[in-house]
Amino acid sequence: MAVVVKPLTERADAAWDAFVTARPEGTFFHRAAWRDVIARAFGHAPLYALAERDGAIVGVLPLFHMTSLLFGQALVSSPFCVYGGPLAADDEAAAALTAYAADRMRERGVPSVEFRHGPAAATPLAEGWVEGPERYVTFRKAITADDEANLQAIPRKQRAMVRKGIGNGLTSRIGAAIDPFYRIYAESVRNLGTPVFSRRYFRLLLDAFADRADVLTVLDDGVPIAAVLNFYFRDEVLPYYGGGTARARGRAANDFMYWAVMREAAARGARLFDFGRSKLGTGAFSFKKNWGFSPTPLRYRYLLAPGASIPDNNPLNPKYRLMIAAWQRLPLALANVLGPPIVRGIG
Repeated sequence: MAVVVKPLTERADAAWDAFVTARPEGTFFHRAAWRDVIARAFGHAPLYALAERDGAIVGVLPLFHMTSLLFGQALVSSPFCVYGGPLAADDEAAAALTAYAADRMRERGVPSVEFRHGPAAATPLAEGWVEGPERYVTFRKAITADDEANLQAIPRKQRAMVRKGIGNGLTSRIGAAIDPFYRIYAESVRNLGTPVFSRRYFRLLLDAFADRADVLTVLDDGVPIAAVLNFYFRDEVLPYYGGGTARARGRAANDFMYWAVMREAAARGARLFDFGRSKLGTGAFSFKKNWGFSPTPLRYRYLLAPGASIPDNNPLNPKYRLMIAAWQRLPLALANVLGPPIVRGIG
C-alpha cells in the first residue's frame, strides 16, 4: 500500500503519541501537545502531518510556519525545541513527510525549511537538502537508581561543587508553581542578554504536560535562588528551562540544582539524563562537559529556496553583539515586557 500524508487532527493525537513513544528515535518534542502550546503561546501556524499506510501510522512530522517582522519566515520542525524533524518507520514514509514539508514551503513562499533532527536520527539526506554548520551539540548520559553511584560518576571538581551546595544547606522542592520560577528565569536570561518568554508559555507547558513536567526550585534559607522546568519522556529526564539569581553562583546553587534533578528523576525511574542542547564554545557547553557528559553533534538539515541562506538567529551571531550588550543593561521589568514579542520570532 502507498503512503498517504494528511494533516493531524485532534482525534489522532493519542495514536500519534503512541507512535512517537514506540519509536527509538522519538523524542519528547515530537509529542502532539506541542502543536497547541506553540500555536497558543506564539501564534505560529501548525502544519502537523502524519503518514499512513493501510490506515496505520508510519510517520509523523511536527511542523510550524513561523512568521516574524524581525526575523522573517521559515518552516521549522520544531521551533523552541532542540529535536524534531520527521519520525518515520521506513524510508518511504520519511520521504513522503519530507516532500510534504517541501510542498508547504513552495506553497507558502517561505525561504527555508529546518528539520532539527535529534541525536538518534539516521535518515539519508534528501535530495536538495543541506546539513547545517557544526553549531550545536547535545549532552546525554545514563544514570542509575543509586544516588551515590550517580554522584561518583560526576568528575571530581564538579562533584566538589555539588557537595559545596549540599554543605551550604541548600534544599529543593518539586512542584508546578510558575511565579518563583519565572522571576528567577527572567532575571537569568536578561543577564545573558536574551529576551524572555512570556509567563503564559510556561503555564501552557505545565498544563499540556501535566504528568510529564515539573519545576524544581532551589531554596537558600527558604529563599528561591535557582529553578528549572523539567520534562520527562519514557525513562528520560530533560531539565530544559533553568536559571539562577545573582546569589545562586556564590552558593553553588546551579550545581546543586542539576544534582537535585538527577536525584529526583532517578527516584521516579529515569535512567537517562538529557542535559540538552548547547552551542559550541559557550559557557553552557563547558559546564555540561564538566559533569562528565560527552557532546553529540546535532546537524540540523535545511531546504533552501533559491538565494536563501541557512537562518542564524543565535546569540553568537556577531550582528547581535551590540543588541545583547544593550539588553543586559535593561531594567528587568522593561525586559520582561519587551522580551516576549521579540523571542516569538527566534524559535
